[in-house]
Amino acid sequence: MGGRLEGKVAVITGGASGMGQASALMYLREGASVVVADLNEAAGKATLDLATRAGHEDAIRFIKTDVCEESQVEAMIALAVGAFGRLDIVFNNAGVGGAMSPIVETRSEDWDKTFDIMMRGVFYGIKHGAPAMKNTGGGAIINTSSTAGLGGGSGPAAYSAAKAGVINLTKNAAIQLSADRIRVNAIAPGGIHTPLVPAASDDEMKTFMKGKQPWPDTGQSNDIAYAAVYLGSDESRFVTGTTLLVDGGLLAWGPGLFPHSGASRTSGMRMSSTGAADRP
Repeated sequence: MGGRLEGKVAVITGGASGMGQASALMYLREGASVVVADLNEAAGKATLDLATRAGHEDAIRFIKTDVCEESQVEAMIALAVGAFGRLDIVFNNAGVGGAMSPIVETRSEDWDKTFDIMMRGVFYGIKHGAPAMKNTGGGAIINTSSTAGLGGGSGPAAYSAAKAGVINLTKNAAIQLSADRIRVNAIAPGGIHTPLVPAASDDEMKTFMKGKQPWPDTGQSNDIAYAAVYLGSDESRFVTGTTLLVDGGLLAWGPGLFPHSGASRTSGMRMSSTGAADRP
């Protein structure tokens, strides 16, 4: 593996851990130069150390960034252009779990903070990344959404609503920026074993996801990184305005009208003359 992003320059927010870190390291292996933007300085240093040990110390930079602050997002874009001479990819990946309480119990400040990180951060990344890409002759913007943004009951209300907003913003930006050859797409992860998921081990993650997705293996950060490489590379030159599901078939399963277990989805049930499922 190597060379799919040769000569490209990328900025990855939330790039010091989980899916962002995996993407940063994979981008480096594929020939890109990378600016890792993250609020966690200790994790940022650890990511730089990993990259240095892999021989990529000249191709990576770290900048402490709060994606809710427009001036800091401007600074991360300026660092990429100043250090590496251009900008080809912005991966707006930074995120948090956000407000977890039921809607009627959610405080306004918690709702606002969730949207600030999930949506304002993506908005700023597009707003300030696109002009730099236009100067390069085009590029790719990738936004992290979620399966929670594509249906009800897949996540907390504030988180799900913000991730749905990311998907719509992605489509609008794709339309507006297509004339400048800037592609805008989103990735919607399913159950990925990252620091945001309350599971201490892979076995616990498998238990947590059992019955929620058909694919037997746990999603890993590298699964998202592979998708981000594709969407950042010239291989996806005709792909824009779309949301790529990386969810182990989670959404394909749909409503739980049939038991989500075993090879047969219709065992223990019979169909009425109208086609509706009747439980015996």
